[in-house]
Order: sequence, then C-alpha cells, then structure tokens
Amino acid sequence: MQMYYDKDADLEILKEKRIGIVGGAGIQGSGQSLNLRDSGLDVIVSELPGTPAWKKAEQHGLTVVTTPELAEQSDIIVLLTQDNVQPVVYQDEIKPHLEEGNALVFAHGFNIHYGQIVPPDSIDVFMIAPKGPGSLVRSTYLEGKGVPALVAVAQDYTGRAKQLALAYAKGIGATRAGVLETTFREETETDLFGEQAVLCGGVSELIRAGFDTLVQAGYQPECAYFEVCHELKLIVDMIQQDGISGMRRRVSDTAEYGDLTRGKRVITEETRREMRKILAEIQDGSFAREWLLENRVGRPVFNARRKQDEEHPIEGVGRRLRAMMSWL
Repeated sequence: MQMYYDKDADLEILKEKRIGIVGGAGIQGSGQSLNLRDSGLDVIVSELPGTPAWKKAEQHGLTVVTTPELAEQSDIIVLLTQDNVQPVVYQDEIKPHLEEGNALVFAHGFNIHYGQIVPPDSIDVFMIAPKGPGSLVRSTYLEGKGVPALVAVAQDYTGRAKQLALAYAKGIGATRAGVLETTFREETETDLFGEQAVLCGGVSELIRAGFDTLVQAGYQPECAYFEVCHELKLIVDMIQQDGISGMRRRVSDTAEYGDLTRGKRVITEETRREMRKILAEIQDGSFAREWLLENRVGRPVFNARRKQDEEHPIEGVGRRLRAMMSWL
C-alpha cells in the first residue's frame, strides 16, 4: 500500500498550467473547481450555455466557457461528466483540440478501463478519485481538512503524470487526508462492485426487504421506517469513525448479540456467491456492455426500474417522516 500526503505533493508544478474542468458546476466539478481556484490555481470550467449549471458556475465566480473552448485553452482537461456522456464529449469536443503534453484527468476509470475513450499516446492520462461527493470535498476543504482519494496513472507521456496527479490531489485538499495509489482497473472494478453489491444496490434492497417484512407482519410503516432506514445513518457513522468492531462496542449488548448471531442468516453463502457473480460480470466487461447498450437504446430498463422503486411504500412514508424532522 502506498499513501501520499501534503508533503509528497508540490502545487508549484501546476502554477504554470491552466486546468479546465468539464462539468465544472456538477456533483464533483463544483467542489473540485472551487478548491483548485482557492488553492491559487488557474481554473476554467465548461457547461452548456444558457443552462442553470452555467449560471451556477458564474455565481461561484468561475470563468465558464464551452467544452471545445475549454479543451483548446487548457493544459489539463478534467472530465467530470457522467460516465455515459464522456465518450461523446471527448470524441466531439475534446479530442480535436488536444495537444502534445496535455493531460486528461478522470475521477472514475470506467471509460479508460473499458476502452470507451482511447487517448492519443502523446498526452498524460491520470485519475484522482475522491472518496466522497463534491459537496463534502468542498466543505472539508473549507474546514482545513480533506476527503481521501485514489490516484492512478494510465499513461505517462511527460514523465511527470504522477507528480501532476498528486499536485492536483493537493489542490482539491485530498492529500490532507491521504491519497492511495491504485490502477484504473482496480478503481473501476472495486467502485462498481461496491455500488452494486453493498453501498447502493445491497443496502437499498436490504432496507426495503426489512421494511416489507415488518409491514407485512402488521407493524406500522412509520415504525418500520425508523427501525430499518432512519437509524442506518447512526450505525454507518459509528462504523466510519470506529470500524465494525467499534460500532458493536457502542451499541447495546442485545444489539451486538443479534448482530453476531443473526447477520449471517441474512447475508448467507448464497448471497456471497451472488456477490462473486456480480464481481465476475464487472471483471469480464459484461456489466459495462449491458450499461452501454442500455444507454444506446434509451434506458428502458433503467427508467422502468427507477419508476418501480420510486413507487415503493417506503418512499411515501419516508417523505412524510422527514418533513417532520426540522433538523435534517
């Protein structure tokens, strides 16, 4: 394991560069562009003219241009748009303006790893992937802290790609917390697996299953929501601060005993086998091909599943209860 901190990065090597962030008012773009600017770097951003995002970037005091203008004017081009949009934006608006020695930067390795973007050999290609949303990247930076990140280099044309990547990480505040060295393959495959099997897919389905079980047994939906959804943040916060064993020491002995003796009855060997299948689909590219095809045909499965899950009873119950919680 190789970790990097502030002492390992030199912001000065970016002082001579112009950094252009595509999607600079988006989820990641907003936090990163503002942090880089406040770190004393030359930053411009691109958004679609006339959109709320363009106006938002202007309100933040950022220089906003179109993506072709950004690609033409920047030495370091950072692609922070959605994965499915990036290949088209790159091909049509960035690639024609790339110059020898430029750098192309990503926050997720999907399009490089799965060959949807194939950069020319004459540029650097690296990744800085913060382990948190852009709002947290920004808020921790303003507090003098940072969000940990991953760093990977896919192509080192100039011989300085890693130094540039670490300087970029320092500019957004990540080296304050620590930057772990990885590869585009490892970041992409572990990120997709985490989203699908645990953080998004696994957790959300577990919550709905718990809610359905209690409601079908005759308990109040409001009580079910509190027990299987609302209190989840409390547990996750304790795990983030002290680890799983630390969380167990902070809950009641009754809760810990139930955890130790019942958890494996929920997450069974069959569940673990399915997790291994999900990982295999990520590793062999099956999931990537499925998702790319889904986008090409207008997202029929995505839209249907989203609508179906938005109509689940837990959503209405949650909205009503959250409206009563003024502190949220």
